[in-house]
Amino acid sequence: MTEYAATLESIRAARETIAPHAHRTPIFTSSALDRLASRKLFFKCENLQRVGAFKFRGALNAVMRLSEDQARRGVVTHSSGNHAQALALAAKLRGIPAHVVMPTNATRVKIDAVIGYGARVVPCEPTLADRERVAQQVAEETGAAMIPPYDHPDVISGQGTIALELLEQIPELDAVVAPIGGGGLISGIAIAIKALTPGISVFGAEPEGADDAARSKAARELVPQLKPNTIADGLLAGLGRHTWPVIRDEVDRVITVPDDAIVAAMRLMFERMKLVVEPSGAVSAAAALSDVFRAMPGLGRVAVVVSGGNVDLGKLPFR
Repeated sequence: MTEYAATLESIRAARETIAPHAHRTPIFTSSALDRLASRKLFFKCENLQRVGAFKFRGALNAVMRLSEDQARRGVVTHSSGNHAQALALAAKLRGIPAHVVMPTNATRVKIDAVIGYGARVVPCEPTLADRERVAQQVAEETGAAMIPPYDHPDVISGQGTIALELLEQIPELDAVVAPIGGGGLISGIAIAIKALTPGISVFGAEPEGADDAARSKAARELVPQLKPNTIADGLLAGLGRHTWPVIRDEVDRVITVPDDAIVAAMRLMFERMKLVVEPSGAVSAAAALSDVFRAMPGLGRVAVVVSGGNVDLGKLPFR
C-alpha cells in the first residue's frame, strides 16, 4: 500500500489545529443548477473561507505546526495568489514574520492584501525559476521556514479538513468534485474520503488549457504542465511529488472543461446563488454541469467544492 504525505490521522489533527481560526464553511444549494445537472448538487463554499479561499486551511495548519524555534524565524513562500494571502494571515495570527515572494506582474490588489496582513512582499521576475530562486535566497538570509502552496504534508492535511466537514454536513453523498491545480486540495480530500467512505467517488476538475492531471492519469505517469493557458489562473501549477501519487491512486477520474464553460458556471452561481466565485473556483461546477458528468449513472448526490472567490470585480469575464 502506498504511503502518502498526509493520512486520515494527520487530517484529523489538522482539524483540531485550525479550528480556532478557520471557518466551517457552509453548504449552498440551487434548484436551478440541480435541474441543469440532472442531480442534486451541494456546493461547499470555500469562497467564504477567510482570505476568500480554501488555501487558508493548509497555510494555517503548516504555520501552527512549526516548532517555537522555527516559528521565531518566520515563514517564506512564493505566490501571486491565494496562498500568499493565506500564509500572511496565518503568520499574523501566530505573531511571526512572513516573507512572500511575488512576481512584478502580480495585481496591485493582491499585493496590497498581503501587505495588509502584515507580510513583507519581496518582488521577483514573473518566472517560476526566479520565484523559487528569490524565495530560497530569502529563506537562507532569514532562516524562515519554506511553506509551499500545495506540495507539503501539513498543507495537504489542512486542505483535507474540507472532506471531514463535507461528510458531516451532507449525508449519503455519491461523489465529490474538486478543482486540480497543484493538487493539494484534491489530495487532502481524496485521502480523507477514501479512508472513511471508499464508496464515494472523487472527481477532479481541470481547465482544458491546464490539463496535466488528466494527461497524467491517462498516461499513468506524471506528465509536466507545459505552457498552460486558461482563465483559471489559480490552476496553472503542475502536480507535485506529494500530490501526484494520491491523484494517481485515489482520484477516480479527472474531467476537463473549456474556459467558456468556466465563465458560464461563474455567471450561473452569481445570478442564481448570489455567490462571487473566481474562475479557478468555478471549474468544479463547470465539470459537474458538463455533458460528460451528466452522463455518468448512479451519482444522485454530488458535493461541488467551490475553492475560492477572489475575483477582480472590475474584470469580470461576463456582463
